[in-house]
This record gives sequence, structure tokens and C-alpha cells, in this order.
Amino acid sequence: MNKYLLLPILVCSLLLSSQAQASDNYITKKSPYPVAKTLDRLEKILKSKGIAVFTRVDHAAGASRVMIAMKPTQLLIFGNPKLGTPLMNENRMVGLDLPMKALAWEDDEGQVWLSYLKPAELQHRHELNNDAVIKKMTGALEAMTSKAVAAE
Repeated sequence: MNKYLLLPILVCSLLLSSQAQASDNYITKKSPYPVAKTLDRLEKILKSKGIAVFTRVDHAAGASRVMIAMKPTQLLIFGNPKLGTPLMNENRMVGLDLPMKALAWEDDEGQVWLSYLKPAELQHRHELNNDAVIKKMTGALEAMTSKAVAAE
């Protein structure tokens, strides 16, 4: 193989590998609803479970204020201190990733998606040992986000 072709091939494969790893850290689910309704549904479910909803960020609205077009994209920030506090007591740096976040976004084809960071990634990033809390977070997020994107 030509040695001048080897470097670009190596760089491309490394870039593709890191992109695949990044997407493996998130759960992304297809939603049949518009972005705002997807997060409205999730917010209602979270509140019904006694989970605090701290804020909602409309990234597309922010982009429009500076005259930049963006497909609908909204972030919901929420958490449960009963689960998050033990993790932060184990490693305060987990506070950079908590409270949890869910992103509803529309792709270029108009399909809406709901994404969130896998709790196992929190455990990996911050070297957490509390498997019970991570397992509980994983199950709760799976159930609540699945319900939010379920067709009526």
C-alpha cells in the first residue's frame, strides 16, 4: 500500500471510531411526536414520579435570537436527589453530569428523537462503584423515556 495513503486512512478510521464510541454512550429513541410534545410528555411522567424538573432549554429559540437557523432542539434537566446525591458523595465531579438531561431533537428529515446519557457512562466517567444506584437509574430512565415516546 502507498505510504501516502496510509495516514489519511488511519486518521479517518480513528475519527469514525471515536464517533461510534460517543454515540454508544447515549440512548436515542424515535419519537412520533414533535420536539415540544415529546418533552412535555417526559416532563409529565417525571413529575408524576416525584422527580424534580429543574429547567427546559430551547436551543432553537436561542439560535433564532442571533439569527441562526436550527431545527427544533430542546433540553430537559431533571433529577432525583435520592439517586444523585449518593453518586456525588462518592465523587463530586459527577456533579458536572448531574442532574440528568434529556434532549429532544429533530433531524434533517423531520424525524424527532429523544436522547440521554447512559447511567453506565456516568459510572465509567467518574469511576463510581454504586452499581445499585446506576442500575436503578438505568431502569427508571428506560421506562420513563419509553413511555414518553410511546404512540397513543
